[in-house]
Amino acid sequence: MLSRDFFFLSHQQQIRMNAVITGIAASIPDYILTNKELSQMVDTSDEWITTRVGIKERRILKGEAQGVSVLASKAIAELLDKTNTTSEEVDAIVFATSTPDHLLPSTASIVAEQNHIKNAFCFDMEAACSGFIFGLEVCNGLIKTGRYKKVILAAGEKMSAIVNYEDRNTCPLFGDAAAAVMIEPCEENIGIIDAILRTDGVGYEPLQVKAGGSKYPATHERIDKNEHTLHQDGKVVFKYAVSHMADVSLKIMERNSLTKDNVDWLVPHQANMRIIDAVIQRTGIPRERVMINIEKYGNTSAVTIPLCLWEWEHKLRKGDNIILTAFGAGFTWGAVYLKWGYDGNQIT
Repeated sequence: MLSRDFFFLSHQQQIRMNAVITGIAASIPDYILTNKELSQMVDTSDEWITTRVGIKERRILKGEAQGVSVLASKAIAELLDKTNTTSEEVDAIVFATSTPDHLLPSTASIVAEQNHIKNAFCFDMEAACSGFIFGLEVCNGLIKTGRYKKVILAAGEKMSAIVNYEDRNTCPLFGDAAAAVMIEPCEENIGIIDAILRTDGVGYEPLQVKAGGSKYPATHERIDKNEHTLHQDGKVVFKYAVSHMADVSLKIMERNSLTKDNVDWLVPHQANMRIIDAVIQRTGIPRERVMINIEKYGNTSAVTIPLCLWEWEHKLRKGDNIILTAFGAGFTWGAVYLKWGYDGNQIT
């Protein structure tokens, strides 16, 4: 029989073990939908979109039977190559998405099969635009058990599949993309250090896709009413997003003795430039240390944060203090404090 001391030591070892990102990859569609083209589809303009949300273009996955797995599988394949990881070594895949290929099976199982990953357990998780930061905490827990050494956190969205391109208030906002990170154990003081994650069901109606689930199964009538597409009360969502993202960013900074001077990078969810500006103002972090690419990709939901990390990878250095913050349907929101795990300029 194992002694109580054994369990105490094992617990202490798990606490000291950090989960660290050791590689990142992304996949974006080739097709670029510009504001000019969008203005020919719906009553809007480049000036209207740019002024209100800061988006100039977004990527759209075109073609028949092209689900989000197409993008995510490419990202995972590149990630395996970049990190010199074989498919047999992967222990788990956590897939954050609101737009899976199917209600079942999971998209995680599809991308695993496409990459010949057979020794892992895989599942989808849905936390809307907060999916990546929620997923980091899930993967952090898996690593800390000591049973998993290589965990892939993927985020993928085909938002164009649930957007109504006759609704000028929502269709300019969203784009398609996928990204994936490798997460491994580390005993150094790097990796996922802290997280504050929250959900408040008050967000049930202001931001939702009403039909297509078990409560309102798809019917001709519901499809005709566009109830299978995304609907948003922009004013309500904006109010909650501004306050919650800013508040939680400040809170995680304060409890980890971080200030605007020692945070190397702020990575806010790319939903709306005005929301990003509000978070910058509240935290005081200089704009040159804030990752912003909303003008090129729009809101890719769970993918916006890893898409930024991927694009800025060459600028990241081991030990960089990074704050990630997001807000999404549910309402879900939160912030993660991590110390970057490697020198991005050494990645070829």
